[in-house]
Formats: sequence, C-alpha cells, structure tokens
Amino acid sequence: MRKQMIENAAFEVATQIRTVEDGIDSLIAEAAELQARIMRANAVAHAGIGAVNPPLEQLAAAIHGLVQTRGAIVACHSALVDAKGKVPGLRVTSWGNGDDCPEFAKADLRIVA
Repeated sequence: MRKQMIENAAFEVATQIRTVEDGIDSLIAEAAELQARIMRANAVAHAGIGAVNPPLEQLAAAIHGLVQTRGAIVACHSALVDAKGKVPGLRVTSWGNGDDCPEFAKADLRIVA
C-alpha cells in the first residue's frame, strides 16, 4: 500500500513537471509569435522602426526570462531524476526507447482485468 502511494505521488510529480515544461515551451512560442505580429503590424502601419522598438525590447526581456525559467525547470527535472534513486519504494524501471525520461504519452490508459 505504501509503495503504491509513493509510486502514485512520483507519477503525479513526473506528470506535472512535464506539463510545466510544455507550458513554458508554449509560452516561448506564443511570445515569438507576438514578436512577429508586432513586426507585421509595424510594416503595415509604416510607423518606422523606432515606434515599436521599446515594446520589442520589453518583449525580448520577457522571452529571455522565459528561457531562463525553462533552464531552471530543466535543472529541476534533472534533480528530480537524481532524487528518485534516494526515495525508498521507487525502483528504476524502463519503458519506451530506454531514455531516463521517456516521452510523455497522452493516452487513455485503462486497467485490463
């Protein structure tokens, strides 16, 4: 019973870290799209390069911060991989292609009797 609780908790952490990683990647992509839209809007308006430079600088700073956050989450993920070997009840298992952190599959998993 305790082992199953530990495994369930570890699975929840693994699922959540992957969700956070995917979310940050989505935010970076959305910010890049915003940057491109600002550039297109400026070209349509013929407002000159100085008009959108301050917002672009702020957006670049935000993207830089997101990239730094992404690096911190990657480091967190790595630390979690190291920590799993120190948690009683968690054993090292492998599935998929054999990587330490297999691709997260969004599948409808069911218990088969």
